[in-house]
Amino acid sequence: MKEVKISDKTLQKAAAEGMDAFVNTFINAINEAIGGELGANNMKDLNSEQITLLAYHILQEEVMDGGFIQLIHNGYGGFIFHNPFAKMMRLWGLDDLAKIINKAHKLYDKYHERIEKECSDEEFMAMFEQMPEFDDIDDNFVENEEKWTEQIACYIDEHIQNFVTII
Repeated sequence: MKEVKISDKTLQKAAAEGMDAFVNTFINAINEAIGGELGANNMKDLNSEQITLLAYHILQEEVMDGGFIQLIHNGYGGFIFHNPFAKMMRLWGLDDLAKIINKAHKLYDKYHERIEKECSDEEFMAMFEQMPEFDDIDDNFVENEEKWTEQIACYIDEHIQNFVTII
């Protein structure tokens, strides 16, 4: 296990800036500890809470930018849906997000081979028209993302020792 450290000063500054800055401070510290990118070779260096936080960050970035179709197309479907991410969200108190992940998982199972294929930008954009089942879960994610990020910030605050060592 790599020790992930954040200075008390950095943490206080981030907390004063708001929930996004607070959560991103942890994400940045974890990413820095593993060399910038989570992969099979460094996943063993993190605990399940740290991996879950990075998974949420990937989910948030991808879905806010291009929905679940983009998340899957960019190769993150297996990471999100073939790991206990939805279960962890439930354990963290984000039951509504876990439900969205489970709905998206069903669509992933149905469409992932089609979505993961190499394609042109036009073919990629056409997927949104061809798979409208993703629309509701994309919209639900976007509408609730701020609330869920706030809940994650609260969870981190209550379990800081599971994420970092404060120096």
